[in-house]
Amino acid sequence: MNEASDADLISLLNNPASKDKGFLQLMDTYKKPLYWHIRRLVVSHHDAEDILQETFINVYRFSGSFKGESRIFTWLYRIATNECIKHFRKNSKWLKKSGSITDRITGELSESDTENSDLMLVKFQQAILQLPEKQRIVFNLRYYDELSYADIAQILNSSVNTLKTNYHFASEKIKQYLIDHA
Repeated sequence: MNEASDADLISLLNNPASKDKGFLQLMDTYKKPLYWHIRRLVVSHHDAEDILQETFINVYRFSGSFKGESRIFTWLYRIATNECIKHFRKNSKWLKKSGSITDRITGELSESDTENSDLMLVKFQQAILQLPEKQRIVFNLRYYDELSYADIAQILNSSVNTLKTNYHFASEKIKQYLIDHA
């Protein structure tokens, strides 16, 4: 989406008479990329849909707080990423009790696409899931969403150099995992 249409959306969202119209346009534009961003982080389709819904509820509720200091998509990704982090923290005790997160998510990966799953893709996803939370988020934003470090810095409120380091370590850990599990 370009800057002019971002300005149009902001204008619609900030006007009480057109807030709903602006919100629907925003959802139409960003629903799919946000869903896939969330899905790559939480893996489960059901969890991704719940988090996407919560993200858009927060966007609607707090649309007046968007100051236009960043692009709309970075603001949306930040909200979605924060919702994912809340989800991870809320479910961390359950995941520890029920066994390894990797076992749970690997099962979900296999169940969701048993006919067409490519073993290498599953191993790649398993490697990503082994990463610490911040490295996994940075890797997904950079690798899948192809965001610049500057955009990721706005989303995660972090320095570019820290993000580059996180991405480098994540890439090295993924390579090593793939070598070890070849």
